[in-house]
Amino acid sequence: MKIAICDYGAGNVRSVELAFRRLRCEVVDDVSVADLAVLPGVGSARSAMAELRVRGNDEALRLRMEQGRAVLGICLGLQLALESTEEDGGVDGLALLPGRAVRLREGRVPRIGWADVDGDGDGDAYYFAHSFAAETPAATAFSEGVVAEARAGSFVGVQFHPEKSGAAGARYLGRLLAELEQLSSGNSYSLAYEGADVAGRAGAFLSRG
Repeated sequence: MKIAICDYGAGNVRSVELAFRRLRCEVVDDVSVADLAVLPGVGSARSAMAELRVRGNDEALRLRMEQGRAVLGICLGLQLALESTEEDGGVDGLALLPGRAVRLREGRVPRIGWADVDGDGDGDAYYFAHSFAAETPAATAFSEGVVAEARAGSFVGVQFHPEKSGAAGARYLGRLLAELEQLSSGNSYSLAYEGADVAGRAGAFLSRG
């Protein structure tokens, strides 16, 4: 399977690449030919959006969504996919899914460390490192009251870092790839959830064995 990582200068591009290579994926540069486009997540929202525009990846990702082709957002990547974020004084996002990213108002900030995700049938903990979190009606899983996964059309976003979550993260990515392969379109998540409501989808991915 071909994976394209949208590089906007984020520090974890290499770790994301290695995580997919371990799953026997081919990493390519062209977002338009990939089976899955990945929007990684380290850095600030304003600079990340600026780099995405400079490299043309903002429009490339929007086009993928229009075509129903798969996109995965990780941490900041999930937040950038929303309509806007409070970070950096307010930044418009890609609007790949509804909602906004807001600064955490409860608990430790930044929220760094391992935490469980509701609905994970394996009982695994995942690694989180963030000060902002998604507020979206597309949420499908939570961790300590924070959106951990969200889905809209062909987009899947996670607040945790699967590439830094050891065996649990590898299993998550493996399930994601398996789901992608099973869909008749070959590169779209949307068919699997056509007509399903958010409540029905909640935890659907994480709870799979």
